[in-house]
Amino acid sequence: MTVTVIYGSDAGATQAVANRIAARLQGRSVDIKTASVADFETASLLILGCPTYGLGDLQSDWDDHYHLLEEANLAGKRVALFGTGDQFTYPDTFVDAMGILYDTVVERGATVIGFTDTGGYDFTASFAERDGRFVGLALDQDQQPGKTEDRITNWIASLG
Repeated sequence: MTVTVIYGSDAGATQAVANRIAARLQGRSVDIKTASVADFETASLLILGCPTYGLGDLQSDWDDHYHLLEEANLAGKRVALFGTGDQFTYPDTFVDAMGILYDTVVERGATVIGFTDTGGYDFTASFAERDGRFVGLALDQDQQPGKTEDRITNWIASLG
């Protein structure tokens, strides 16, 4: 299985998570700033990671290079998502960027795997919540850094 993790990160927290996930899955980690459409299309498992900025926005590099995702043929591709956010400072938009990515990959024909339970978080709304679950791995490095490692481990195990 070939794994590619594509991420955007300004301060480095999301990049660190992407690198950990890629290392555990013996995959490669690609910054969205240097990604190509082929990076989205060639892996047997594609993992996308993005922090949520402001009031539910994509991280700036994702925003600048989003056209790559929109151009990619993801028909039949397995895609997993992770998002980083701050559930206490932004309780109404917690990991919203992950929901934006989700809608686009589904529209592009992907099968999304790795949904997670919303239990253990304290937020009021999230665009990444569908049918009572997150569309991927939600991480809060600001308020719950001690839970990150276990959440990553459990999520990776669920990807099969």
